Amino acid sequence: MSGQTITMEIGISTFLHANPGNGGVSHAQRLRQAIEEIQLADQVGLDVYAIGEHHRIDYTSSSPAVILATAAATTKRIRLSSAVTVLSSDDPVRVYQDFATLDGLSNGRAEIMAGRGSFIESFPLFGYDLKDYEELFDEKLELLLKIRASEKVTWHGGHRPAIDNMGIYPRSQQELLPIWIGTGGSPDSAVRAGTLGLPIVFSILGGMPERFAPLVELYKEAAVNAGHDVNKLQIATHSHGFISDTTKEATERYYPTMAAQMNQIGRERGWSPYTRDSYDAARSLNGALYVGDPEYVAEKIVLLHKNLGLTRFMMYVDFSSLPHRDLLRTIELLGTKVAPIVRKELAHQTSEQP
Repeated sequence: MSGQTITMEIGISTFLHANPGNGGVSHAQRLRQAIEEIQLADQVGLDVYAIGEHHRIDYTSSSPAVILATAAATTKRIRLSSAVTVLSSDDPVRVYQDFATLDGLSNGRAEIMAGRGSFIESFPLFGYDLKDYEELFDEKLELLLKIRASEKVTWHGGHRPAIDNMGIYPRSQQELLPIWIGTGGSPDSAVRAGTLGLPIVFSILGGMPERFAPLVELYKEAAVNAGHDVNKLQIATHSHGFISDTTKEATERYYPTMAAQMNQIGRERGWSPYTRDSYDAARSLNGALYVGDPEYVAEKIVLLHKNLGLTRFMMYVDFSSLPHRDLLRTIELLGTKVAPIVRKELAHQTSEQP
């Protein structure tokens, strides 16, 4: 008798990098490209397309729900998610309303990935104090979950006016609008998500992904302690990637783009320069960079599944310094070549279970 079926969703995450005036496309053009990408991802059988909220000149993703809603009418099955919604500097009422609207337009395909955000521009932009960074997220997540659970809401907190038995509309088409917790690797975030029984997304942008295994166990332990069924937990990762017909072509074409992006952020955060050695180490089988031909990328995803027990893998594909056709080709290969290899291997592993 075979064991439990091993499955994993595969999809795309993006911040819609534009960088106008510095070799990139305009914000308007990047938005139109995003719709083309979502349509293609749907056509080639990918499971999810997720857009991360940012408020910088080099990204075009300040309003993920609006972009995803535009694509909802011309797609059929792909799930549409934020990656992340910076909940700390947003209003949970509007977040729920926006994504419940998206859920209705997409016939029940919307998701929210809530996080505190890797960048901090949204805090001064919307009038929040960074000293409240942790408290804001905890309080607003509590309110968002309460809105999700009940049509009428009564709530009091320290950073938003109280709500007294008011209805929040529209309601999502899905009985419970999926809310994921996004984290860069904080143990507190893993415990929070596990305690609440929420699905979790780990952003793995460097080092060896297997180092996240203790965080996965921490997440599961917290869930069990809170009375949740560990077999129903959902675990995802988000990592950079680029796919071409050959690994050599992918490697050489993607390095300048990856180095430029990492060094730009590194200068802001005081990181060491990103070098070719760093890149090649990340491309290795045990590294966090998914660059290569379809067979090699699939092999890395299967290994990641083995090490972390994933239910979803999201490849971050966003590079304004390469032609858009290269990004579309990566999406196409991920759906038509990589995903079938991964699914076949996981099905084989299922059949081998006692």
